[in-house]
Amino acid sequence: MSTTSIPSGRARAKTWVSFNRFRAWLVASAVRPEARLWLVIQLAILHAVLWTFILINLKAAQDVHMDVAEAWGWGQKFLWGYGKHPPLSGWVAGLWFKVFPATDWATYALAMTTVGIGMVICWLLSLRVVDARRAFLVVVMVALYPIFNFKGFKYNPDLLQLVTLPLLVFAYLNAFEKRSWQSGIWLGLAGALALMTKYWVLTMIGAIGLAALIHPERLRFLLSPAPWVAIATMVVAMIPHIVWLAEVHFVPLTYAGDTYSLEDSRLVHQLVAGYALHNVALLALPVALAALAMAWVPPWRKLLLRTPSRIVTRAWARGANPGVNVSQALNVWIIQIIVAVGPPLGALVFSIYMKTDWGISLFFLVPLALVAIPALRVQSATLFNIVAIWLVLSVATLAASPWIAAREMAANAGNAAIYGARSELARELTQAWHTRFGSRWAVVAGTMEQIQPLVFYSPDHPSALLPLEAWDSGLTSRDDVKTYGFIGVFDPTDGRLPAFEKWVSETAPNAERIVMTTRRFVHGKAGPSMSWNIYIAPPAK
Repeated sequence: MSTTSIPSGRARAKTWVSFNRFRAWLVASAVRPEARLWLVIQLAILHAVLWTFILINLKAAQDVHMDVAEAWGWGQKFLWGYGKHPPLSGWVAGLWFKVFPATDWATYALAMTTVGIGMVICWLLSLRVVDARRAFLVVVMVALYPIFNFKGFKYNPDLLQLVTLPLLVFAYLNAFEKRSWQSGIWLGLAGALALMTKYWVLTMIGAIGLAALIHPERLRFLLSPAPWVAIATMVVAMIPHIVWLAEVHFVPLTYAGDTYSLEDSRLVHQLVAGYALHNVALLALPVALAALAMAWVPPWRKLLLRTPSRIVTRAWARGANPGVNVSQALNVWIIQIIVAVGPPLGALVFSIYMKTDWGISLFFLVPLALVAIPALRVQSATLFNIVAIWLVLSVATLAASPWIAAREMAANAGNAAIYGARSELARELTQAWHTRFGSRWAVVAGTMEQIQPLVFYSPDHPSALLPLEAWDSGLTSRDDVKTYGFIGVFDPTDGRLPAFEKWVSETAPNAERIVMTTRRFVHGKAGPSMSWNIYIAPPAK
């Protein structure tokens, strides 16, 4: 005889009370001064951990992105610049991998740690503009923004700007409010830190400068010591890097000019349109989910049945809003409009190749710009709703990530750019070098997209040399290849092959030439087969 235990009404009521207590605790913690920072830090840590595991699953059949491998290579030497970029992303990678091993999971943990820190800074920045309730809504919207999860899988200078640019805007709002020389120093240091990440941040620095000139309270700010101390501090802090730029004959500027200048105006228009649509689509997700969280506030069921329009309109009201600092909100609106419109217009005027990834760093202010609209009213229940949406989506993605990865691999089985076995090639080449010479493999030569993963995956971690490019990283030199020897790796379908073979013939005419083929098997399924032209030049005797 079986028995069935039916929960009593008292047990159900107790569960509901516990749920209500948790919801009340979450909302209270988001606004209480002594608890809100710790809550945001906990949210950022949980976000970073969940999405690290999601990315490990999603990318299980792939090697790390070449940008990640490049940053790892830069971090092996702390220089004042790395050929085409300022040094900060390399320094951060170098410090990170002094603690963690050169493995795929560690790169995803680095990327998610970066966005987690960016989330906390976005929250601190928001508190300069809105009250704690709205600031918490902003930070969860940021967590739902695909740049801070799916699209944030590769650590590179673009991703690191999600730390340095929010810090820069935060320092500006602080200086605009306090107008002291101390706040000017912090603003100057934040500007230098941003510039040491990527020169693209000049767009944000320019937008901040224009905001300071456009704002109705501009004279109070411009007549204070803050902006002038900031400019002086930034210039002084940048001197070592400026000296490096002069020593390398301003190669990063040459790189930018050679790589991103276009003559095809039709292509320029297509790229700008793609850039705009791409970023609008990414921003639509957190905005739509925030709207859902606001609509999902009791008594939403009654409203849905009686006056559905009230579900939307009740969040809007006229009158003063003490939860918004309109003066600082105006700064945010001006900055966001300028960085949204300025770069695409500049690309059209100057015929620049506009990459969609350049928007990664420019739209973190959108959630704050929307939440800071004074007519918008944010109820306490919205905070719990947005956290619940974020948590459900994150946990569901974690559960589905192995299935998503399998589907993606099946759909792109022949895509060597995504599923090519470069890590296997790195290990085979390391073994080939050890067999021949019994020493460490020191230098690998080729193109950035082909050899950077080899630097990361080889147990010897050779330095990368890009002989066909003018912007060497500075980690090795053309003289080193004669001393230590090298392995050249080149894709036989690459149109630059004749130029590379010419360089090999001039540098090491007696280099051994072989062809290697690699293929990866994941869960019993074969990835694409790839062939490589290999050139092995021995070290000097």
